[in-house]
Amino acid sequence: MQPKPIVKLSQFRVLRPLYESLQSDGVKWLAAAHALAEKHSSADGFDAAKFESQMEKFISRYGCGPEKIATRGHELRDYLHTNWDEMRIFNLNKNPNGEFIEERSRFFLEASDRAFAHFYKDEQSAPNDIIHVSCTGYMSPSSAQKIVAHKNWQKETTVTHAYHMGCYASIPAVRMASGFLSASVLSEGALTGLKKRIDIVHTELCTLQLNPSMHSPEQLVVQSLFADGFISYQAHLVENSSLPGLNILAMQEEIVPDSTEAMTWECASWGMKMGLSRDVPKLIADALQGFLESLFKQCGLSFKAEKSRALFAVHPGGPKIIEKVQELLGLSDAQIECSRGVLKSCGNMSSATLPHIWERMLSDEGVPWGTKIVSLAFGPGLTICGSILEKAK
Repeated sequence: MQPKPIVKLSQFRVLRPLYESLQSDGVKWLAAAHALAEKHSSADGFDAAKFESQMEKFISRYGCGPEKIATRGHELRDYLHTNWDEMRIFNLNKNPNGEFIEERSRFFLEASDRAFAHFYKDEQSAPNDIIHVSCTGYMSPSSAQKIVAHKNWQKETTVTHAYHMGCYASIPAVRMASGFLSASVLSEGALTGLKKRIDIVHTELCTLQLNPSMHSPEQLVVQSLFADGFISYQAHLVENSSLPGLNILAMQEEIVPDSTEAMTWECASWGMKMGLSRDVPKLIADALQGFLESLFKQCGLSFKAEKSRALFAVHPGGPKIIEKVQELLGLSDAQIECSRGVLKSCGNMSSATLPHIWERMLSDEGVPWGTKIVSLAFGPGLTICGSILEKAK
């Protein structure tokens, strides 16, 4: 039996959103937005200033403060001011919920088009496939389809849409890419040459999907945690690549029993609404040890033996997720440093977050070649996704 082809991830490229705000300023903006939204649905005599002060305290209490997230990127200029009547999405004098999903979707496509134009501006060679990943907006034709048409790659490039999976979607996208590449290898191990390069592009506009009229602690966590992010990278068979990258040794995905309501991602008339139970960290913790042991067995390794030598790319679903994983597995601060660093500088960018952590580890000269990188991400289902990568020249 021929060994399974090894796939390598390389050529990571990050595009930062048009605007970036301090988390402290973001908390103040959210408090002001919540107060205005409540004012328009309340009786006369509503004390907007008092409510805004209360909301700022609640966001600081329940949400993510500047000590956990320093800055968040956003494509919308709305977050830079409180001139509500001049806002593209959050003219709360017009609608306390913000614009309906149609206008949010149009803006998503504009931002996604900008990202694809940037990533492919100087690209002359067509990839075999483009996998477009997003859970924060969808329009057809998509930005991926439009760039293929613009580049006249219609006969060379196939587009696949990996949508609405949530924060863990990078690992299923990589699994798709691996499958596309492996399908180009004949049973006797000879390369057919049909698939040489798969591109994966994430366009996430999480800040587009909030509703200031929803004041629950759950929503305050979501609204102060998520940010926008864009990243692209390539998947190659190792035999076809001399680029430095991350070799894929194993991947696994499981749905945690009795957890279907713990995390949700629903389409509403105004946009997309996330549901997030406070039980998520515990549910993940209860399932994680067995999940990791099974993941390591896939590539003939022992989790117990490798744990202390590996780095961990933990999707920062929130600061408590990182803390819970670190505590449960007995990890050092250095082993999860990149996860905390991405959360601090970028916020939670949904599916784009884990690839940002991969990019940091690959470009960090302090991470030696041969280092095993254990990736973990979580999303609706409640789904746990994991992979073992190896930094390789």
